[in-house]
Amino acid sequence: MKRPELRKCMKNSLVPGLFFIIPLLFSHCSSDTPDKKIPTGSDTLVTFSEHIAPILFNNCSSCHRPGESGPFSLLSYKDAVTAANKIRFVTETRYMPPWPADPEYTHFIGERKLTQEQIDLIRKWIQQGKLQGDSTKTPGLPEFYTGSFFGKPDLVIRLQKAVFLKGNGNDNFYTVKLPYSIPKDTFVRYFEFVPDKRKLVHHVNGHLIGYNSMRSFDQYKGESVMPDVRNNFKEHFSKMSLSYTDKLQPEFPNLNPNTVYYLPGYIPPVYPENIGGYQLKKEGAILLANIHYGPNNKDLYDSSYVNVFFGPKPQRPIRELQLGTFGVAPIEPALVIAPNEIKTFHSQWQVPEDISLLSVNPHMHLIGKSMLAYALTPSNDTIRIIKINKWNFRWQYYYTFPKMIKIPAGSVIHVFATYDNTAKNPDNPFHPPREISEGEGNESMSTKEEMLQFIFSFLPYQPGDENISLERK
Repeated sequence: MKRPELRKCMKNSLVPGLFFIIPLLFSHCSSDTPDKKIPTGSDTLVTFSEHIAPILFNNCSSCHRPGESGPFSLLSYKDAVTAANKIRFVTETRYMPPWPADPEYTHFIGERKLTQEQIDLIRKWIQQGKLQGDSTKTPGLPEFYTGSFFGKPDLVIRLQKAVFLKGNGNDNFYTVKLPYSIPKDTFVRYFEFVPDKRKLVHHVNGHLIGYNSMRSFDQYKGESVMPDVRNNFKEHFSKMSLSYTDKLQPEFPNLNPNTVYYLPGYIPPVYPENIGGYQLKKEGAILLANIHYGPNNKDLYDSSYVNVFFGPKPQRPIRELQLGTFGVAPIEPALVIAPNEIKTFHSQWQVPEDISLLSVNPHMHLIGKSMLAYALTPSNDTIRIIKINKWNFRWQYYYTFPKMIKIPAGSVIHVFATYDNTAKNPDNPFHPPREISEGEGNESMSTKEEMLQFIFSFLPYQPGDENISLERK
């Protein structure tokens, strides 16, 4: 699993029964948006229209509405009254909104965390009898979009046929081809993978295939869905007819790796227009080289798709690396966690040149407990990157800094990850606990095995990068 704000909630993955989902990511809907007329006196009345509706509309309604992942709507006063006790519980326990990164360590774009004042308002509203107040003062709902975080895409690339998922309780891995044709070559700012069966899609690694229109090929020919195999790629890709059909060299078309990415809780980062992006050939395909579905006990069909958003030619291509599993730096010691053990592992990488850090994506599986990442400069200064005190497999974000972070050449990025393989860990997949390790190939991608990955996006440093805002405009 590699690679890799926005405007909607991410939907829960692999966790049936979760009743509250991630909040809206519009910049004007983040938790730092001021609520109108916040009462401070103990005898001041709190009403839905003036005080509670702004909190719910800005943080909950994007998922809690018809057609989205929330099991009930939060679009009206009646909705809020019906779910009032649930809302109070999940906000007071800070189970919702979910934001694993420690905001006292570093800050990121789109932080989702209710203030204590907002939490107290919800409690006070319920204690005072859940009053509606003047309905004419209820704010309008934010603008919602169907099937996208960002609004209407410029292109939607769909599966040729749905992926059949057998309900046998096992993890499923597939390679999937999504061919497309457009009038002319263009540039893309970002791709957005939209899972159909959100509770089952665990991760996606997608590549972009671009064909030379002067050569012979047929991106629509061959198999479009195949079980993901790691031992014979040539035969596998031949059945999918990914190669050119003429006898010229090279046989395989240009492939841009890791352009489409997905994890539970993942939201595609959107950088300023001159940063990042891809060239989209007029004839091509998205190759989901690995799409992993979690265990399921019912036969289903998945019809996920990819949204494409066009943009100008990028001036500064983004680079990406990862430490740990499948990465440029090993895990020390080897990632093996004995039963009834809590153990910490380390990975490190020395930065060869000055870089500007854009985003980070920590990744572990079910028994992950915590993660810490920082850079130590040649002068022994510490640059904070991210700290996750309580790992939650269900919410794995691609965290983007408000402004680029300069990491000087010679600095060492350190990553420490702790795993809890005890019976006290409610997410432990084995009862009683048993040894858990990386495994090999697809086995290491199983949710019951483990991974330690620290993925980060960066640019070669240019003077002034520290002052460039990465907020989406």
